[in-house]
Amino acid sequence: MSGDVAATIRTRKFLTNRLLARKQMVVDVLHPGRATVPKTEIREKLARMYKTTPDVIFCFGFRTQFGGGKTTGFGLIYDTLENAKRFEPKYRQARHGLLEIKRTGRKQRKERKNRQKKVRGTAKAKVGSDKKK
Repeated sequence: MSGDVAATIRTRKFLTNRLLARKQMVVDVLHPGRATVPKTEIREKLARMYKTTPDVIFCFGFRTQFGGGKTTGFGLIYDTLENAKRFEPKYRQARHGLLEIKRTGRKQRKERKNRQKKVRGTAKAKVGSDKKK
């Protein structure tokens, strides 16, 4: 069903950011008669447009206009994967599958927070680590 109607991707406000070693742009996706296009598909199409691989492309912030048919978001194309790992926030790397964020259980985090409230200053770090051992 997703392959019935092709989605058109246009980029605007294109900027080459040399300090962060990336190209950044606003991405407009036209998809009349179709649900919102997956980010993986957008990455593949951007990779073909800019002659690069999809692993260095990060798309985020997509919002579909009321009534559907058009979605607008933001795209970043890094020069290398190393630059992407260096400059991209950890949560976006995790979405991309480059990083695994390990978190303790919710109850453990809350108990630790409440133990830390009972002490002052540098002792807070000790409270968190003592109880874990």
